Amino acid sequence: MFTGIIESLGHVEEIMISGRNREFLIKSPISHELKIDQSVSHNGVCLTVVSVSGDSHVVVAIDETLSKSNLGKLHHGDRVNLERCMINNGRFDGHIVQGHVDQVGYVKALQEAEGSWLFTFQYDPASGNVTVEKGSIAVNGVSLTCFNSGEDEFTVAIIPYTFENTTFGSLKKGDVVNLEFDIIGKYVKRLLTPQGR
Repeated sequence: MFTGIIESLGHVEEIMISGRNREFLIKSPISHELKIDQSVSHNGVCLTVVSVSGDSHVVVAIDETLSKSNLGKLHHGDRVNLERCMINNGRFDGHIVQGHVDQVGYVKALQEAEGSWLFTFQYDPASGNVTVEKGSIAVNGVSLTCFNSGEDEFTVAIIPYTFENTTFGSLKKGDVVNLEFDIIGKYVKRLLTPQGR
């Protein structure tokens, strides 16, 4: 389990094809502290560390993960948001993030707002995912609060620290992002939805 508070940015050093899977060699300030079999969130996707060497580590993304996230669009040199799993005696600074991406969304609009940035994201509502006003959302693994919540879009405000220390600083209109909707909201919606619908 994660909290959506990004620890570090990693850089994609190499992408290796292995059948239908992809292995990513990631260089980061926290790689040397990782261990094999450890779960680490990469742009909000929970992946298992399979190798560690110096300031780099390797994770594997299977075809299912590649098709449902933006990891399949990564290239050499791209940055990724990294977060290690939450320790049970730590502060819960964000919200409950599982590292299981529900679907991708797109940057519909962004604007600078006198020291912060407003990002509006659009997504396909056909999968049944919803946001609520002032509810939680994880975008590329970053815990954020929604506003202007609509049927297929929502807006978030990004402070300078988050803009500079996550992949938000490089997002452009039309870019694909990973979305994990609030787990509590998903359970409530499931309970209120008649079976078979």
